[in-house]
Amino acid sequence: METAEFISVLDREGRALAAAAAQAGPDAKVPTCPDWQVRDLLRHTGAVHRWAASFVAEGGLAFHPLAERPDLDGDPLLDWYREGHGRLVDTLSAASPDLRCWHFLPAPSPLAFWARRQAHETAVHRVDAESARGRGPEEIARDLAVDFAADGVDELLRGFHARDRSRVRTEEPRVLRVRATDTADAVWTVRLSPEPAVTERTAQGDADCEVSGPAAQLYLSLWNRLPLPAATGDAALAALWRETSAV
Repeated sequence: METAEFISVLDREGRALAAAAAQAGPDAKVPTCPDWQVRDLLRHTGAVHRWAASFVAEGGLAFHPLAERPDLDGDPLLDWYREGHGRLVDTLSAASPDLRCWHFLPAPSPLAFWARRQAHETAVHRVDAESARGRGPEEIARDLAVDFAADGVDELLRGFHARDRSRVRTEEPRVLRVRATDTADAVWTVRLSPEPAVTERTAQGDADCEVSGPAAQLYLSLWNRLPLPAATGDAALAALWRETSAV
């Protein structure tokens, strides 16, 4: 997917998140994030949007943490969220392709990284907002484009879980395969060991366990918003993911 496509997804998903949050109300529980109410979801996502926009707008090359979440609620909190989301969309849309700034996963460029990361950040949290107003993740998954969902699986497996902080590890070398059943060339081989996972977008070699399903179901499952599809082979590897993969 191209950077402009990710920005378009970010725009659409962020607006949908706000609409779902407004319908659910700030007190509503978020079933996909059991410790949160809708106000927590808005404060978190709004803070992340402002954090991301600050790197792109300022060209900062050093990491800085998220700012404090505001002590807002109700309509003022929704307005604050919408303002930050709009600012992020506008900032990414106006940024130069040769922008240099801090980012934390490999990418063709910092701009490509932030557009992709914030599109997926917002899409997953839109699922959370929808769950708070009573829609099930299985239903929401049908809204997600196959190519976008497959890209989200790729970002998670080859980006987040290649980092030192990933806890998805095994004492002995094991191989987990993840396969999207509704699109070509969406197969990942995840090589697990005491070190961070090494993932290739290929079906080369044997696997100890395979998890397969539609790309959107895999996307939300691997982000722990849906149960993992049935696994073939050693189901303990699928259980390991559920137990240790939180980002």
